[in-house]
Amino acid sequence: QVQLVESGGGLVQPGGSLRLSCAASGLPFGFGYYTMGWFRQAPGKEREFVAALSWSGGFRDLADSVKGRFTASRDDAKNTVYLQMNSLKSEDTAVYYCAARERFRNDYAYWGQGTQVTVSS
Repeated sequence: QVQLVESGGGLVQPGGSLRLSCAASGLPFGFGYYTMGWFRQAPGKEREFVAALSWSGGFRDLADSVKGRFTASRDDAKNTVYLQMNSLKSEDTAVYYCAARERFRNDYAYWGQGTQVTVSS
């Protein structure tokens, strides 16, 4: 079975930092064949794109709302993708999901269950 398991969420004050992790297993073609993405969904809002990183790091993308504050990285040896979140704002509060996209495809076929990030004073 394919599993994407997020961790690292929690409660943090504005201006604080969190590092999210997503451990992947069971991907049919191996971890390196997939672009990994981060998405988030706040209450009452639609899911939005946050970041993406290809298997080699050759493709990188970051939403304008988090540029300069968030950084995505991956460790293929550990089948893990990370999202370092700095200078957190209350509007960053959301459930954060990791997802996997097969090379040369537009859709993210595999999704994790999400981890809650709450930024509050």
